[in-house]
Amino acid sequence: MRSIVTRISIFGIMNFLIIAFVLANLLAFAYYIIDKRKNARNENRTRNAILLILSVCGGVGALLGIWLSEHKSKLKKFQAAVALGLACVIIFGIHVGNGLTVGNSVQFVEMDFHSTNWPAELNGYRIAFMTDIHLTTDEEVRELMVQLNEMNIDLLLLGGDFAMRSGHYRGTIRELSKSNATDGIFGVDGNHDNYSYLFAAMRNYGIVPLDNTGQHIREGFFLAGVQDLWNRSPNIEQAISNAEASNFTLLLTHNPDVSMRQSTEGIDLILAGHTHGGHITFFGLPIYLWVSRISAYRARFGYGFAYSADGVPVFTSRGTSTHYGYITPIPRIFARPEVVIFTMYNG
Repeated sequence: MRSIVTRISIFGIMNFLIIAFVLANLLAFAYYIIDKRKNARNENRTRNAILLILSVCGGVGALLGIWLSEHKSKLKKFQAAVALGLACVIIFGIHVGNGLTVGNSVQFVEMDFHSTNWPAELNGYRIAFMTDIHLTTDEEVRELMVQLNEMNIDLLLLGGDFAMRSGHYRGTIRELSKSNATDGIFGVDGNHDNYSYLFAAMRNYGIVPLDNTGQHIREGFFLAGVQDLWNRSPNIEQAISNAEASNFTLLLTHNPDVSMRQSTEGIDLILAGHTHGGHITFFGLPIYLWVSRISAYRARFGYGFAYSADGVPVFTSRGTSTHYGYITPIPRIFARPEVVIFTMYNG
């Protein structure tokens, strides 16, 4: 199975899906034409079960084959199979179209966050969050920074998962460092990162790594970050140890699962990434998360707000990269990449 998946990845998932779609329709068309000729010659016919399966997998080809050959056109089960096949074609086309268009463009998502613990004097404070940047090109990151720098950002947070291979992360960090965020840039490492190299590059460009550590950003606002759950030893208690009880405490983590395994008491908001919103979804439903081991909690942390084991709000971003994969790009389908901007308010 792994060998098949690897071969598909090398060839290209989108290429594979499109060619599989074309072949299924050609086969459906051919089988109807051939079966009609066999019927005229009193030869062994194609089993109905095969024709029905081909009708579902290749609705357009089946419809053309039935129409041209005038074969099986009056049988209700074949009419139903072709109708189902056409519905599958439409759904397939919508998903491929989304992957080739919207899935290739980064969205800036703005939302307000209200908390009674947020300092009233900091109302309107704006926090940008970018995570899972992966193979995003330097030019793409540069363009994102140009747009972000026009949005009056006070703080930029990075949720980990850069592309370490061939030193790609260095250019990413360089371009991210061009942010004009008033209170600077802070980041954590992800499961794809070599933290020692990543953190060295961050420091070189003035970005502050959070390594089970935290610090006061403004009076009443404490920021903390933990190590990656898969590669290292995240310690929330250590990260927030210098926070005061009256502080609004924001925790930055790559993997949202840590919020279910350690106490999050004293934290007001958790920002995470890692799951990509399912990356390839069915009309936004992250089916992949139900069958993979990306998160032990399945789709709980697929996208948007959920809660930690202690009831603290956890926001999981879909991530910023338009695609993923070192061998060939794996497209996003109904899981549009994003930069999230939180405007903070007391209340």
